[in-house]
Amino acid sequence: MYKLIEPEVAGGLGEQTQIDNSFFPPLIINLHYEFEGWLGDDILESFPCYIVTEKLRTGIEHEKLTGISFDDVILSQSETFLELHSNKELPNFFWAKISGESYRDDFFITKKNDLAISEKAYLLLKNYNIDQADIEDLE
Repeated sequence: MYKLIEPEVAGGLGEQTQIDNSFFPPLIINLHYEFEGWLGDDILESFPCYIVTEKLRTGIEHEKLTGISFDDVILSQSETFLELHSNKELPNFFWAKISGESYRDDFFITKKNDLAISEKAYLLLKNYNIDQADIEDLE
């Protein structure tokens, strides 16, 4: 049983993102995530990318979940973020690169460009903060 997860959007692609728009979804070469706000979730989205906290990355690696790898992400905070969260310190985040194949891996991107996760991945994610994520069964 797979689920669709739509994580919290806490910001967007920053100006240092290197992107190739000749593909759809666009191909991201280097990711810069700029925070606008953050409600505390451990997995975040800004189409077509996902980022996860270091503690969630550790959990995913410990469980040996498939279809996902990690890379560095440049993080920054917008003026709005600094005004709203002047004393909030962000944890370390990593770029979660989704490369899984449909119904074979724990993480994959559907034909509609949604993030799908296996039951095993869902059970792990429930141990982390995913309060802002929309989750539904994949038909």
